[in-house]
Amino acid sequence: MDEMKTAMRAKDTVALEALRAIKSEILLAQTSATGGDLTAEDEIKLLQKLVKQRKDSAAIFTEQNRADLAEPELAQVAVIEKFLPAQLSEADVEAVVAKIIAATGASGMAAMGQVMGQASKELAGQADGKTISNIVKKLLV
Repeated sequence: MDEMKTAMRAKDTVALEALRAIKSEILLAQTSATGGDLTAEDEIKLLQKLVKQRKDSAAIFTEQNRADLAEPELAQVAVIEKFLPAQLSEADVEAVVAKIIAATGASGMAAMGQVMGQASKELAGQADGKTISNIVKKLLV
C-alpha cells in the first residue's frame, strides 16, 4: 500500500497499474474457494505468475512490431520483480540441477519429471520454470 501511495504521488501510472494488479491478485486469492491467509510461498507464486503473463504479452507485442505496447508491459515486470526474491543466474541454477541429477542418479529424458519436480521445489521463487526446464533438458541429454 505504501508503494501504491508513492506511485500515486509521483503520478507513475505504470508502477501504479502494476501495484494494483498485485493487490487485485492477492485479494482474489484470499477470497477464492481455498480462502484464508496466503503464505509467503503463495504470494511469490502469484507474483511470478504476474511477471510471466507480462513477459509473454511483451513477447507477443514485440513479435507483432508493437513496441508501444511491449514497453509498458516490461516496465510493469520491473516493478513487480521488486517484490520477488533475487533470481539465481543460469550458472547457479545449472549447479543445483547438476547436484540433483547426481543425487538421484537420473539419466535420459525419462527422468526429466523426477528431476524437474525436485528442482522446482528447491528453486521455488529463485528461478522460473522455463529456465529450469531448459537446463534440465540440456543436462539430461
